Amino acid sequence: MDAAVVALLLAALPAVLGALNLLLLPRADGVPGEGGLVSILIPARDEEANIEACLRAVLASRGVPVEVLVMDDGSRDATPAIVRRLARADTRLRLLSAPALPPGWTGKVHACARLAEAARGTHLLFLDADVRLAPDAAAALAAHAEREGLAMVSGVPRQVIRTLGEGLTVPAINLLLLGYLPGGGRASTHRASLAAACGQMVLCERTAYGAVGGHASVRGVLHDGLALARRFREGGHRTEVVDGAPLASCRMYRGFVEAWAGFTKNAREGMATPLGLPVWTVLLAGAHLWPWALLPAPAAVLALLLTLGLRAAVTWRAREPWWTVPLHPLTVLVALAIQWTALARWAVGLPPGWKGRAYPGTKAA
Repeated sequence: MDAAVVALLLAALPAVLGALNLLLLPRADGVPGEGGLVSILIPARDEEANIEACLRAVLASRGVPVEVLVMDDGSRDATPAIVRRLARADTRLRLLSAPALPPGWTGKVHACARLAEAARGTHLLFLDADVRLAPDAAAALAAHAEREGLAMVSGVPRQVIRTLGEGLTVPAINLLLLGYLPGGGRASTHRASLAAACGQMVLCERTAYGAVGGHASVRGVLHDGLALARRFREGGHRTEVVDGAPLASCRMYRGFVEAWAGFTKNAREGMATPLGLPVWTVLLAGAHLWPWALLPAPAAVLALLLTLGLRAAVTWRAREPWWTVPLHPLTVLVALAIQWTALARWAVGLPPGWKGRAYPGTKAA
């Protein structure tokens, strides 16, 4: 078969999947029934640059009663002092201190587990400190979970991208979720292998969370959202990814170096496995990079139109900056470089780590 035709077929796969996922991506809205309480749970380690804006956003929630718990996870900066100051003005906010990290746990997962133990809500909304929640988001997520009978609802917040380094890395999140995951994480795909979640914003129904063992059941992972979604499905519960852009925003990283380190940290629990990564390399490089080398073959031109069209559609739906679209080939190249780097680090025994902690026992989810 002609090389350009092969590239076209590889490009058609994400284009078709992406079109279906974009068309069917659920939206969360409404308010839950009376008697509910959403516990907004925020693990925080060295978050003085983020925590005040995060808390002011969640305390402005409407449509459902909320309590807000922050778990200070050994911060070495002013994070706890900022939370204490805000808590004096709003009794819905409480500051907790994480106990020493037990062996076999990762830091965020341990903090989330302790937060869940202290929470009183019917729904648990785990939120990263760099997320800015919209006023109606907590109510919309809880209402969607109630209406659809879901144990877990997640969404990718609108990603705030301000530097070239962020533009080369962050857009890969939505491209992979919407372009390569059959069903895009919708509840209609029941298999655990097709589960998805974004750890930045995860809402769990309290009873189902306890039934599957909560974060204790995924204690050794770094990609906690994905691992927890799979755990729910393995336990017979329904999970779903909704359109997160209207619900929250998040600036994950500030620049290329921070983004590279952050994505490398989680890669082993996703694509960067010895069996999986060669397949992913063929799928991604064959569809998004190889056609450039086959120009001006008509099939290669069509392949590029499909991949760039998909990227433009995902960018529009995710509300990401348009200037990132022309960077698309480089984004795919960098994504693959991150994955191969993570796999190489694992092969030579270098453990992943984050914020001053190393996790030598971390395993792929």
